[in-house]
Amino acid sequence: MHADIHLTLHTDRAAELRREAREFRPPRTGLRTRIGWTMIEVGLRLARSGPATACAQTFRTA
Repeated sequence: MHADIHLTLHTDRAAELRREAREFRPPRTGLRTRIGWTMIEVGLRLARSGPATACAQTFRTA
């Protein structure tokens, strides 16, 4: 008898979670916004990485 109650409670909760998942819509952000934040993140990582190697410092284009 206890197993039947557990199964009933589990079924009800699973149905509730499925319903909530169907109703949930994450906020949409534009592609431009996502690319901009990605570029900022990459820039911050590069800034924290420290100075460039000696080879990159000696290379000159002009």
